[in-house]
Amino acid sequence: MCMRKVLVGLTFCTCYLAFYLTNKYVLSILKFTYPTLFQGWQTLIGGLLLHVSWKLGWVEINSNSRSNVLTWLPASVLFVGIIYAGSRALSRLAIPVFLTLHNAAEVIICGHQKCFRKEKMSPARICSALFLLAAAGCLPFNDAQFDPDGYFWAVIHLFCMGAYKILQKSQKPNALSDIDQQYLNYIFSAVLLAFASHPTGDLLSVLDFPFLYFYRFHSSCCASGFLGFFLMFSTAKLKSLMAPGQCAAWIFFAKVITAGLSILLFDVIPTSATLGCLLLGGLGEALLVFSERKGA
Repeated sequence: MCMRKVLVGLTFCTCYLAFYLTNKYVLSILKFTYPTLFQGWQTLIGGLLLHVSWKLGWVEINSNSRSNVLTWLPASVLFVGIIYAGSRALSRLAIPVFLTLHNAAEVIICGHQKCFRKEKMSPARICSALFLLAAAGCLPFNDAQFDPDGYFWAVIHLFCMGAYKILQKSQKPNALSDIDQQYLNYIFSAVLLAFASHPTGDLLSVLDFPFLYFYRFHSSCCASGFLGFFLMFSTAKLKSLMAPGQCAAWIFFAKVITAGLSILLFDVIPTSATLGCLLLGGLGEALLVFSERKGA
């Protein structure tokens, strides 16, 4: 059982690393900045693979209840905001910067639990939120590659992420499983982004994309679609096998490896001030892992 958990954790880390590096390559190196098409492709592939897995009996999907589907609809809208804004932000920001801002969504969750649900929190959890907030707040002033549009979309991404997780935690127990939720997210996102591709101009602008007929673009896009599905599946497996604290530790480990390797593979200017902000954000997430493990 212990070896199985390690294998699942390593599989998750591999998928996480490959997914982010592939997406960064497509968005920043090839400069395929048409988010309705790119994210629409990923959600379409993810939805099809999940549907095939369901038909083959590899996963169980129970989303027949209309009330549960309608209740989850606002979360699916937020999911579209997460992936659309995340794609826009990742195309302009370095991966370590993006992940630090992404982690700041925990501040929104913590604030909601403290102010509205009046939940008691450990000092480690509170310090974690403060460190994450400080890291995200200081980054724009210390980033040598500061991009205002990138930070704008990153802020939208983290607010959508925070609101999404709040809605996810407010769901009734056993209403929808993680796989059910993701299946609905895939379907809603693929349809909405397909309709949005024309009004946003992506559908016509993509015809001018210089690598449209190059194999490296096709292979990268195919890889991103499959890796997104495998990351979702391995995440669900990770959560089902491990306690929240163990799961949080593996996610933290995957982020550290991804951020570290991205500095070597992509054009990043790591000034001492930027590294200080990134380390502060890492400390904040490490405290979050500690609080999760202690709470478990």
